[in-house]
Amino acid sequence: MEGVEGRLGTSRAERPQPSPLRVNILGVGVSAISLTQALVIFDAWIASGEQHYVCVTPVHGIMECQSEPDLRRIFNASGLTTPDGMPLVWLLRLMGHKHVTRVYGPDLMLAVCEHSVGRAYRHFFYGGGPGVAERLADRLQARVPGLEIAGMFTPPFRPLTPDEDRDVVQKVNAASPHLVWVGISTPKQERWMAEHLGKVRAPVMIGVGAAFDFLSGAKRQAPRWMQRNGLEWAFRLANEPSRLWRRYLRYPRFAALLLLQALRLRSFPLV
Repeated sequence: MEGVEGRLGTSRAERPQPSPLRVNILGVGVSAISLTQALVIFDAWIASGEQHYVCVTPVHGIMECQSEPDLRRIFNASGLTTPDGMPLVWLLRLMGHKHVTRVYGPDLMLAVCEHSVGRAYRHFFYGGGPGVAERLADRLQARVPGLEIAGMFTPPFRPLTPDEDRDVVQKVNAASPHLVWVGISTPKQERWMAEHLGKVRAPVMIGVGAAFDFLSGAKRQAPRWMQRNGLEWAFRLANEPSRLWRRYLRYPRFAALLLLQALRLRSFPLV
């Protein structure tokens, strides 16, 4: 599969190791990574005090970047941009990265929470609707005894004023978390993390979108067999058609653009 990988384009991120290979998918450097590797990388960042944000992205995130070049730069400046959806996992495996697994927001959140017990990692939740972060905290602590939750904040459905934003940053920093989980949907969460890198002193910020709703019980997750077979989109569309139909209408365009990139009929630089 070397020829396919060469046509799509692969580059190694210029940041301290451990750092996985990044594969150019329509101008977005997607990390060829497994969930287990992500845990190792988070440990390294926390141990060193490095500050990074993580974009957990399905095809939806890749397509958002096609119309918003500044968003593409945010994805490519991340510590990791992980393959959240099975189409990206299958594509990376097809290109020879057999070790890649789906790094899905809810699964990543659970795995990190379980991994953090005994390591004294502290977690902060930023996002969700009214009451969602509180239910999320209760459910996670019931599922993962010993989990340390440093705090939470539910932002309003409007931009924060500068004063409000400063207050939020102070609240997060006063809680001294190691990991800040951001659940305000793509692309808002990616923009928030990029804007607050260096302001929020936590080593790791992770944008997990609907994971807040799924793990808190606010929304139903697709059955595992649908997730494994790349059919989660159908389940979510059936449950939220008015909100999601435009998102999934982009998937045929994703396939068409990917073909153009593979045939070298159109270039998608990593900028």
